[in-house]
Amino acid sequence: MFGLSLPHRQLALGSQRCSDMGSVPHRERSRDRHKSHSKDGSRSEKSVTINAPPAEPLLGDAAARGEEVQDDNWGETTTAVTGTSEHSLSQEDIVRITKDLEDSVGLDCRRYFTLTLSVVLGLLVFLTPLAFLALPHLLWPEKLQACGTACEGLFISVAFKLLILLFAVWALFFRAPRAGLPRVFVFRALLAVLVLLFVISYWLFYGVRILDSQDENYQGIVQYAVSLVDALLFIHYLAIVLLELRQLQPAFSVCVTRATDGETRHYNLGQLSIQRAALAIIENYYRDFPVHNPALLTASKSRAAKHLAGLKVYNVDGEFPMTPSTGPGNNAATGLAQSQSRAMIAAAARRRDTSHNELYYEEAEHERRVRKRKARLVVAVEEAFTHIKRTQEEELKKAPGDVMDPREAAQAIFPSMARALQKYLRTTRQQHCHSMESIQQHLAFCITNNMTPKAFLESYLNPGPTLQYGRERWLGRQWTLISEASVTSGLKEGALFLLKCIDFSLVVTAKRIPYIQLSEEFIDPKSHKFVLRLQSETSV
Repeated sequence: MFGLSLPHRQLALGSQRCSDMGSVPHRERSRDRHKSHSKDGSRSEKSVTINAPPAEPLLGDAAARGEEVQDDNWGETTTAVTGTSEHSLSQEDIVRITKDLEDSVGLDCRRYFTLTLSVVLGLLVFLTPLAFLALPHLLWPEKLQACGTACEGLFISVAFKLLILLFAVWALFFRAPRAGLPRVFVFRALLAVLVLLFVISYWLFYGVRILDSQDENYQGIVQYAVSLVDALLFIHYLAIVLLELRQLQPAFSVCVTRATDGETRHYNLGQLSIQRAALAIIENYYRDFPVHNPALLTASKSRAAKHLAGLKVYNVDGEFPMTPSTGPGNNAATGLAQSQSRAMIAAAARRRDTSHNELYYEEAEHERRVRKRKARLVVAVEEAFTHIKRTQEEELKKAPGDVMDPREAAQAIFPSMARALQKYLRTTRQQHCHSMESIQQHLAFCITNNMTPKAFLESYLNPGPTLQYGRERWLGRQWTLISEASVTSGLKEGALFLLKCIDFSLVVTAKRIPYIQLSEEFIDPKSHKFVLRLQSETSV
């Protein structure tokens, strides 16, 4: 009853309200135009338009902004547009870009400062044994005793040990940095301080016992330098244990969850600090997690907004205000309007309860469309590749100057599959992940390496990890580590921290791998013997 009578009751309410307020719409329209004009004026005051040619990238992200301005109908036009592009930035974007520039400058200064300190410390370490051997010849050469065969053999030992130490230090410490960490690496800093104190103590002993007394035993001085080189080699072995070997044995199982879509992966990590564990997780994220697609999240948001919009609540007191002159008839009309509003709310609640049916049919319809677009795309790509094979057989009979290169061949067959590919990418909401230029490059790569149509379509039918896509999606991306505990402290049971990016965040929880107790049970081989018993009488 309520479902059939609701539209008529709502129309009655609307007609009564329009009769009471017949002169208001003109003033409201003029007021709305004035408000919209003022809003547009205020919005234009807070935005800045920057014209930049594509040859000069804006903060190293020209490719990402090139995708924003490219034609979304490239499957129908298949033409590349070049020239200047307009980028609109708000005041908040300019503040954020300025902050990012300041942070990048600070990170660069800290990186170069750390590299300078490492080079200075390395030169001090390698020049100290040579200085120990050279200073006696420069300060008191006439008092030194002759260096015998054993002393000359120590020279060879020092030379080779220093060469081994040089290559070992270069292989362990002087490597390209993978990332910029927010805090200093504790073990590396402790090793640097240990080496510095060790070299200073050797210099103090050398100055007091050898330089002041002008020791004449040159073989003893050479042995002193050899002991320094041996100690430095042992410190390098300690560095390998602390920096490389200690983290190899798994100690924690971390659960990494992307906050936007709930994508989850599990990793085993060793004894690492929180910041180094975060670095390992980010590296694994680029390899294992599928690319983040914000367009897939808009469907659920629009569905929720639609259901909220379907729920209408009327303020009856505002529709029919009570005045001192209100009579019994008006009170009855007010009661009727209240009952009608309650009926509308109940109908909207019942309609909301059936939202799971709408979700089911929407997903079924979406899957049907995806299968249909996929079938058309597969047929179009197979026909295009068949044409390429037929063309290659014909081109072999022509002169060498008439043969097309893979890039030209890809541009020739791309229009035949562009429309089907564009429709499929739009249906699966991947159109922002693939530009026309990247698709043509991938097509040329497949043609060059004689790959099949299925190999070409794999990148579009199954979304891959982030590294599979353009460099603008992962190169130079800034991550923020949020943790209640100090980022230099080690992982613990129940440790929780966040890795925030511009579009999403990763929630990381750590659990210690339990201690496993294995027991052995011996089974006697003689217990595996069986006897087959046959009955003499059989049933007929």
